[in-house]
Amino acid sequence: MLFFAFFALTAIASALAAPFANYTRCGNAISPGERDAVEAKFAIDSAAALAGDDSRIPITLPRRRTVHVVWHIIQESNSLSGGAISDDAVRQSITAMNQHYKGSTFNFVLDKIDRTTNADWFRYATRGTAQQTAMKKALHTGDAKVLNVYSVGFKSESLLGYATWPWDFSGNNADDGVVILYSSVPGGSTPQFNQGKTLSHETGHWLGVYHVFDDNYTCNDTDGVADTPAQSQPSFGCPTNKDSCPSKPGLDSIHNYMDYSDDPCMNTFTAGQFERMKT
Repeated sequence: MLFFAFFALTAIASALAAPFANYTRCGNAISPGERDAVEAKFAIDSAAALAGDDSRIPITLPRRRTVHVVWHIIQESNSLSGGAISDDAVRQSITAMNQHYKGSTFNFVLDKIDRTTNADWFRYATRGTAQQTAMKKALHTGDAKVLNVYSVGFKSESLLGYATWPWDFSGNNADDGVVILYSSVPGGSTPQFNQGKTLSHETGHWLGVYHVFDDNYTCNDTDGVADTPAQSQPSFGCPTNKDSCPSKPGLDSIHNYMDYSDDPCMNTFTAGQFERMKT
């Protein structure tokens, strides 16, 4: 997506991300002030892009179409429970993500898989930790068109994943990428979250898409797209006919990849979300 500077703070993410089935679906959140600053800059740069002023784009809004993926398997042992997922599980993840993004302009291509045995990184690499910094500094590959995926154990918290925002790349390119729980891959051992949709959710953030619900639990329509109804809270499980903002049109987007529903419930992005990703 075409964007700029990452603002979400660890404390805000921890406070606002909501748990279900003993897992926190996502570690990303953003405050109203931070979102306003992002959206103001996004509007300026989008207008410049539409006017043909491509000179701005490499600075703030890197174009992404074919997305090259480098997958870093972090393991504490050679066992599956120690994070040693198979190369086939990685390939299945990329296949699943291309299915989830069908209808968009994006094609995800797996370039490389590497493995690192490091129990400290496997257990404790998460947003803001020294282990995450060391891991990414050692392993990050490529430019803004390369999606670095790190599969880890999250042993210090029950987290499924988190991502950097695209507007952060120019400020700290080594931090760029997506971090997911190793057992959330297709066929993994995490109940209700093992169809690879954590990766698709976090990649949505990496491409600049917010949650369909307001991270600050209001009915303000804050995700920057017109075709997702206002939603004040995340969805858990698959709550048919959920409507957290009954005074506004539409039911909650429980089937959207950018909600918190169980993997079997998720099956769609909207045209507006795809447009935001490619703008």
